[in-house]
Amino acid sequence: MKFLTNSALAIAVYLSLSHAYAVDLDAGDYDYAPTGTNLAILYYQHATRDALYSGSDKVAGNYSLTSDVGIARYVHYTDIAGIHVAPQILIPFGRLDAGKDISDLGSSSGLGDIILANTFFLYNNASTHSTFGITPYLFLPTGQYSSDKVLNLGENRYKLNIQAAYTTRLTPKLAWDVSADMTIYGKNTDAIGGDKKQDIGYQVQTNARYFLNDKVDLRAGLSYSDAGDTKQAGVTTNGTQQTKFWLGTGISPTPTTQVIVAYGRDLKVENGFKEDNRINLRFLKAF
Repeated sequence: MKFLTNSALAIAVYLSLSHAYAVDLDAGDYDYAPTGTNLAILYYQHATRDALYSGSDKVAGNYSLTSDVGIARYVHYTDIAGIHVAPQILIPFGRLDAGKDISDLGSSSGLGDIILANTFFLYNNASTHSTFGITPYLFLPTGQYSSDKVLNLGENRYKLNIQAAYTTRLTPKLAWDVSADMTIYGKNTDAIGGDKKQDIGYQVQTNARYFLNDKVDLRAGLSYSDAGDTKQAGVTTNGTQQTKFWLGTGISPTPTTQVIVAYGRDLKVENGFKEDNRINLRFLKAF
């Protein structure tokens, strides 16, 4: 086992919590919706972390890092210059709590960084339920942030994530999604220990859905991400690398509503906190 200095621990927390706002996909996010459709979506994620890794080695100690994060999201489907698009806004909020050996980090609650996004649907084949789209996400430094605290809902920097995704129906009852994205980070000029820079991060994801009937599906997904190395005060810290999975179900009580319930956890983590449990809930209303 390894031991971390306080500054290294602060960076580990910083990198691990940035995953709480990663651009994770729910299966079906790139399904094609008609022009004029609006979506109101509410997300909730509860995640607990009880182990810390430096490289692939577990760090000695007893750790507890819990996040309860919600996101309110609005999406509108329309056409611009002959391209089907879906402009949207996401407003994160929540609470972070540290415990056990890192209890002195305390807790934090409030609003996260507002996200502006727009999906460009570049391909759609209705007969095979196949679509290909690209979505840029712009993270604005609007969330709760204090340079005196390690736990923050906001990151005090701009971020640009560009995601490309393809979805198709392999059989009438089996759908498959795959996506890849990259994140370009701005500089945090008010970080503990001086200006903080971060290399480009990457993520690849895949989801599958099996439709039991018109109202219920079973779903599973897998993701690998590398958050990018962090540079501060002349020191480079290796980025968090995370492999995770999730299992769940999507239920549509009515033609215009959907509830998703999923459970997941990390399979492997390097340079960060490992999630031992993660529960995701999502409610969607189309109008």
